[in-house]
Amino acid sequence: MSASPATRSGDFHLDAAPARVFPLFTAEGERAWAPSWEPEMLSGDTERGSVFRTRSHDKTVTWIVTDYDAGAHRVSYARLVDGSNMGLVDVNCAADGAGTRVSVRYTLTPVAAAGDAAVAHLLDPERYADFMQEWRSAIAAALVRGASRD
Repeated sequence: MSASPATRSGDFHLDAAPARVFPLFTAEGERAWAPSWEPEMLSGDTERGSVFRTRSHDKTVTWIVTDYDAGAHRVSYARLVDGSNMGLVDVNCAADGAGTRVSVRYTLTPVAAAGDAAVAHLLDPERYADFMQEWRSAIAAALVRGASRD
């Protein structure tokens, strides 16, 4: 029996304009706020079809840009965690008063027994809320340091 995809969404506010926040959700832009984020670009940059690879917790993750719309401040990725899970990550940055509302949705499917626990852990409601809070804090600190100046 095949596994069904599982989805979790979350959002958070940042005190900066979408044009300043959105570039922080590219392969290269994430370096400014994600500890140990070292993307290896395999093709392209931000355009649809661009591919890069990262390593996390002894796992290789291959990413493909499936949608990139700088004008709409929206990006989507397909990702495969070797021997674990695969799925989609959608990020949308929208004007929210004087700042930006960042919405992040993960849709994941285990592709191996080890993936069941990984997907359940990441998409657990409490864990996912903590995950979004970690992102908010790290990105806010990067913005204070001057990341993604417009």
